[in-house]
Amino acid sequence: MKKIFHNVLAAAFLSLLSLPASAEKADSLKQAVVEFDSLDVDEVTQTRILTGNVVVTRGTLTLKSDRALVRETPEGYMSVTLTSNPGRVATFRQKRDGGPDLWMEGQAERIDYEEREEVVKLFSKAVVKELEGGRTTNELVGPFISYDNRREVATVRNDASGQTKAGGGRGTLIIAPRRTAPAAAGKK
Repeated sequence: MKKIFHNVLAAAFLSLLSLPASAEKADSLKQAVVEFDSLDVDEVTQTRILTGNVVVTRGTLTLKSDRALVRETPEGYMSVTLTSNPGRVATFRQKRDGGPDLWMEGQAERIDYEEREEVVKLFSKAVVKELEGGRTTNELVGPFISYDNRREVATVRNDASGQTKAGGGRGTLIIAPRRTAPAAAGKK
């Protein structure tokens, strides 16, 4: 079973953009290191609230937010909600396998991950980018982006509620060309 700070976020969004790359596989074998300004733990409800410049690092995966709520079920499944203060966004960034400088990054005002269902949701001002050598090669933008890792199904909706509403926002998918222009023949 994949753990919460596993490379699920990046792998999910790579599939979301229908790309042949995958998240850094070695990250799933690394420990998660969580930095924060304050922590409140409730052992009875298995709830942890981390606030103030929360930074989670696991291998090449880095998650940042102003607040993180982490819950654990009796069976050991975790759910995480990363939120940001007004005017800010929660973010993730992870190296991808397949090359020395390939990255996936994303942001939203809120990012939810449910381990049991293996579903990632980005709410409000959601953006996911694929980068090669620092250059954005693919980008997905929308008020709401969801990815079901088990079924490999992505959903983008025009409202942060996850619904499509009349008069709601619009999404954008930018796909960079994979091929280059042919070399000029017989040029001297």
